[in-house]
Amino acid sequence: MENNTINFPWLLKMAWRDSRKNKARLFLFISSMVLGIAALVAIYAIGDNLTQDIDRQAATLIGADLDVRTNKSPDAAARKFTDSLKKQAVSYSEEQSFPSMILFIKGGGTRLVQIRALSGDFPFYGEIETTPQTAAKSFRGQQDVLVDKTLMLQYKASVGDSVQIGKVNFRIAGILNQAPGQTGFSSTIAPSVFMPMKYLKATNLAQKGSRINYNFYYKFQQGHDVEKMVTQLTPAFEKHDLDQDTIKSKKESTGKSFSDVTKFLSLVGFIALLLGCIGVASAVHIYVKEKMQSIAILRCMGLSSRHAFLIFLIQITAIGFIGAVAGAILGSIIQQVLPAVFKDFLPLELQVTISWKAILQGILLGVIISILFSLLPLISIRKVSPLNTIRVSDQPEETGNDPWRWFVYLLIFGFITCFARLQLDRWRDTLVFSASIVIGFIVLYAVAALSIWLIRRFFPSSWSYIWRQGLSNLYRPNNQTTILVLSIGLGTAFICTLFFVQSILLDRITLSTSENQPNMVIFDIQSKQREALTALTKAEGLPLIQEVPIVTMRLQEINGVNAVENKNDSTRKYSNRAYNRELRVTFRDSLTSTESLIEGKWQGQVQGQDTARISLEQGYARSSHLSIGDRLLFNVQGVMVPAIVGSIREVDWNRVQTNFRLVFPKGVIDDAPQFHVLVTRVPDAAASAAFQQKVVSKYPNVSIIDLALILTVLDEILNKIGFVIRFMAAFSIITGLIVLISSVLISKYQRMQESVLLRTIGASSVQVFMITALEYFFLGAIAAFTGIMLALIGNWALARFSFEVPFSPDWLTVLGIFFSISLLTTIIGVLNSRSALNRPPLEILRRNA
Repeated sequence: MENNTINFPWLLKMAWRDSRKNKARLFLFISSMVLGIAALVAIYAIGDNLTQDIDRQAATLIGADLDVRTNKSPDAAARKFTDSLKKQAVSYSEEQSFPSMILFIKGGGTRLVQIRALSGDFPFYGEIETTPQTAAKSFRGQQDVLVDKTLMLQYKASVGDSVQIGKVNFRIAGILNQAPGQTGFSSTIAPSVFMPMKYLKATNLAQKGSRINYNFYYKFQQGHDVEKMVTQLTPAFEKHDLDQDTIKSKKESTGKSFSDVTKFLSLVGFIALLLGCIGVASAVHIYVKEKMQSIAILRCMGLSSRHAFLIFLIQITAIGFIGAVAGAILGSIIQQVLPAVFKDFLPLELQVTISWKAILQGILLGVIISILFSLLPLISIRKVSPLNTIRVSDQPEETGNDPWRWFVYLLIFGFITCFARLQLDRWRDTLVFSASIVIGFIVLYAVAALSIWLIRRFFPSSWSYIWRQGLSNLYRPNNQTTILVLSIGLGTAFICTLFFVQSILLDRITLSTSENQPNMVIFDIQSKQREALTALTKAEGLPLIQEVPIVTMRLQEINGVNAVENKNDSTRKYSNRAYNRELRVTFRDSLTSTESLIEGKWQGQVQGQDTARISLEQGYARSSHLSIGDRLLFNVQGVMVPAIVGSIREVDWNRVQTNFRLVFPKGVIDDAPQFHVLVTRVPDAAASAAFQQKVVSKYPNVSIIDLALILTVLDEILNKIGFVIRFMAAFSIITGLIVLISSVLISKYQRMQESVLLRTIGASSVQVFMITALEYFFLGAIAAFTGIMLALIGNWALARFSFEVPFSPDWLTVLGIFFSISLLTTIIGVLNSRSALNRPPLEILRRNA
C-alpha cells in the first residue's frame, strides 16, 4: 500500500542522499543556464544604474533648467516671448546650430560638421569637457573654436591650428571631448564644432532660408517651479511654435530611450537563457533515464510515484537555485565591464554599483525557468512501474498523450509570453516574439528529426565501417542530435544574422556607387550662387545630374482644420505631427526616374489662377492621413498658399539623389525664398577632395555630402552597434557551447559502454577516436547548416521586402562560420570523450560500475 502522506523532511533527506553520488552530473544540468542568468542580471543591473545616474545627473543632460527651441527663425512675437522668460531667469544663453562645412587650413581637409554658435555661460549644470581644460571658457571671448576629438584625429589637427568656417578663420582653442547630452555615437554622425555667437554674422552662414536650429537656455533661482511655469505657458509655446525641455522631461525621455535598449538586450539575453534551459531539459531527461532502475526499486518498497517525482523535483530546484546564484554573481562581474561596451551610446558617466534588485530578479528567474524546463522529463517519473526492476528496457512509458505534459508546454509558453510582455510595449509585438521563438525551435527540431529520418532512410551502407558507425550514432538511443541542432543552430543563426544585416545596410548605400549613379550632394546653395556653382562643376569635368530648388514651408490647415483644432478634437483623423514639421518641397513639371504615380493625376504646370494640385509621397500621405482631394493651406515663410492633393507617388529612396515627400507644380512657389541642391558624381577620392576644397573656399556657406564619407560613417556606426549585439550574441553562442559540453559529458556515461564494447571486440583507440570525431563533426555540420539557412532565409526576406535591395551574402564568411562551428563542435566532443579512448576497457568498467 502506498503512503500518500507528504513527509518533507524525509523527501529532503532522500533528495540529499541521492544527490551526493551525482553532484557532478547535477551541476552539469545548471551549467548551461548560468550564462543566460548572468546576461540578464548584468543588463538589469546596468538598467538600474542608468536610472539612478539619469536621476542624479539629469541636470547635466540638458545643461539648464529650461531649453526652449525651434527650427525656424523666431519672429518678433516669439522673440518677445523668449525675452520675457529671460527676465525671470538668473542666467541665460542662446545657441544657433546648423550643418556646415569646415576647412582645415593646414591640411586642406573638409568635412560636414554641426556648427554650434554659443553665447552666455551655457552649460549651467555640468561642463564642456575640453583639452586643455581652460579652453571651455577661453574660446567664448576670442575668435576661437572647439573641435570634436574625432575630427582632430581624422585630420591630424592640433590645438593652435586654423580652420575656416564660412568666411572667417578661427584658431582651434581646444579639443572637444564631451558636451551636455552628447554621446560618442552622435559625434560619429555629426561631429560638433563650438564657436562664439558674436562671430556668426561675420561667417555669412546665417542667411534667409538657412536651416538653423535655435535654442534658448534658462537657469532659474533655486526653488523656482519650472514644471508649473511650463504648464501654464503651454498655450504660448504652441502659439509661437516653440518646443521645450525641462530637467524632468529630459530625464523621462532619456530614461525611456535607454529603457527600450535594455529591454531589447534583455530579450537577447533571455534567448541565451532559453538555449540553456533546453540543455537543462535534455540533461534531466538523460539523468532520469539513468535513474529508472533506482526509482523502480523505491516503488517496489512502497514509494508513491508522487513522492518519487518530488524527490527529483527538490534536487532540480536546489541545483537550479545554486545555478541561479552563480549566474547572478557572474552577472554582477560582467556588469563591471558593460559601461565600456556601451560607452559610445551613453550621454553621461555611468557609475557602476551592485543592484540587489537585479540579482534577486535573476535568481528568481533562474529557479522558475529551471523548474519549468525540468518538469517535462520529470513527469515521466510518475509512469515508472515497480516492474521496471525486472524489465530489460530502461525507457519510461510513453507520455506523449499525458495531459500534464501539454500543461507544462502551456506553462512554458505562458512564461515566455509574460517575460516578453514586460520588455515590449504592445501585445502584438509580444505575441510575435513568442511565436517566433516557438517557430524557431519547431523548425530546428524538425530539421533534427528530418536529419535522423533521412540518415536512417538513406543510410550509406557502402561507406567504410568508421564513417557508418559515426553517422549511425546520430540516431541511436541517447543521441544528441536534437539538443545540439537546437542550441548550436540558434546561436549560429544569431551570428550570421548580425553579419547579414550589416552587409544589407552597407549594400543599400553602396548600390549608389554603381554605374553612373551620383555620389555627391551639394546643398544650401543660394539662388545667386547657383549659376556660378553650376559652372564650376562643369569646369571640373563633373556631370550635372540634378539641380533642384527647395522651398521651406509648414502645413497650416487640412480641410480648414488648423493644428490647435485638430489637437483638441479627438474625433479628427489628421496627424498632429503633420502640422508641426518643417517641410522642404520642390516644384517641377514632370516625374523623375525614381518616382511612379500610383493614384490621381499629375499636374506639372498651374494655369492662370487655378489652385495648385500637388503630389504626395505615399508614406507621407499615409502617416498624415491625407488623400486625393484634400484641401491644404501652407505657410510659405509668411505667405499663405492653398493647394489640393492631386496625386500620390511611390518613391525609390534607395538612390542618392533628391527625393521629396511633397512636390508642387510650376507656377506657384517659383518666386518664393529658396535654396538649391546640386547632385553630381566624382570619379575618385582625390577628385572629391580637390572639388570640395574649391567649393568650400569660394562658397563657404555651401554644404557637401560625400557618399564615401557616408559609407565610412555608416560602417563605423554599424561596427559600434554590431559590437554591442555581438557581445550579447556571444552569450547565446557560449551557452550553446556549454550545452554541447554538458551534453557530451552527461551522455559520456552512455557512450562509455559503446566505446568499451567496440574496444572489447577489437576496435583500436584510433578507430574509436575517428568514430567519435565524425559523430560530432556531423552534429556540428547539421547544426551550423541549419542556423545558416535560417539566417539566409530571414535576411533574404528582410532585404527583399523591407530594404528592397538584392540580397548577396558574403559566401566566404558563410563558409568560414560553417566550418568554424563544425570544427569547434568536433574538438569539444573529442576532448570530453578522451577518457574512453585513453584507458583500457576493464578500468573504465570498474570506475563506472
